[in-house]
Amino acid sequence: MEKLARTLVPEYLKDLKVYQAGKPIDEVAREKGLTKISKLASNENPLGPSPYAIKEMTGGLWDLHRYPDMHAFQLKKSLCGLYSLEPGNIILGNGSEGIMAYIARAFLQPGDEVLTCENTFIGFYILARSVGANLKKVPLTSDYRFDVEALAKSITSKTKAIYIANPNNPTGTYITKKEFDYLMEYVPDHVIVLLDEAYFEFAKDCDDYPDSMDYRYDNVITLRTFSKAYGLSGIRVGYGFAHDELISNLSKVKLPFEPNLIGQLGAKGALNDTPHLSRTLKNNKKRYNETFDFLTKHDFNPIKSITNFITYKTGSLEASEWMFENLLNEGVIIRPLKANEMPEYVRVSLGNKEEMQHYFEAMVKILPKYNDLFGRPTK
Repeated sequence: MEKLARTLVPEYLKDLKVYQAGKPIDEVAREKGLTKISKLASNENPLGPSPYAIKEMTGGLWDLHRYPDMHAFQLKKSLCGLYSLEPGNIILGNGSEGIMAYIARAFLQPGDEVLTCENTFIGFYILARSVGANLKKVPLTSDYRFDVEALAKSITSKTKAIYIANPNNPTGTYITKKEFDYLMEYVPDHVIVLLDEAYFEFAKDCDDYPDSMDYRYDNVITLRTFSKAYGLSGIRVGYGFAHDELISNLSKVKLPFEPNLIGQLGAKGALNDTPHLSRTLKNNKKRYNETFDFLTKHDFNPIKSITNFITYKTGSLEASEWMFENLLNEGVIIRPLKANEMPEYVRVSLGNKEEMQHYFEAMVKILPKYNDLFGRPTK
């Protein structure tokens, strides 16, 4: 079997690591025998899905014996109305990662150069490498942001695509309008720019945030999702905006019934519930301020974020792993960032008031031993 694998599996796949999601609640409950668990690892919406979305999805259960609308007419109609687009400018998929997979399938070939930064969304790294593309990464800036000057200087005749997560995961930082304009001056027309705006709803009110819908470059593909602010991670619906020629070619490699029936209905319902989105953003702002202040008070130097998570420095891989395991023992799940090549950092998602209080209490409980083990002054 090993010989067969060597024959069938391309070289660029052999060392590819499988994406690891945040630890599930049920798994922690089984392993630790706990009943009170706060999952703060996957940047999910702690308020849950919109009641409108639930109503739409529930109503669709009686039609599960039917295939969904292959063209997702109703969902696209809602998106067109919201963003002043035509249906031909929209692609839908199983989460924004699903659309990334279409892009890789349609536009990237073995040997193509894909340009991005270090310490960004590892799901994209995996997809690019899975088609044999050469991933070229430049460091983030000293304040943990995409370095647009370094990206611009790194563009070569071999560059086929540039990936920018804006805001970035896992740092929560963003590039500004001025920086985006600067970069696009250096991007040739034949180079595709993937703007991953999975956290757009949390960032859109920042005055200098470059909402890609204000630009409409022919070679830019915008990626967004219903998994974060809209609270629909479990049904996996993502959407992309681009020039109709790009969308047309992406549609050729798209699986025909994505998103599924329940996903289409839930996403449509969520778009119609602006009060739920407002409550989500209001909760996130409160929890962000409380958590940032807590981490600052305890000398963790958190990275300023415009998303629904905060990344902070532990100082070492050992310290990150110790914090993760000991918070897990208290029923709090956070995300160590070794896979993002940031082993000395961890990320905490912003939950509801009760979940964050659970996190604060667990941190206060473990900090004396943590400080002692890793040579930090005890407050």
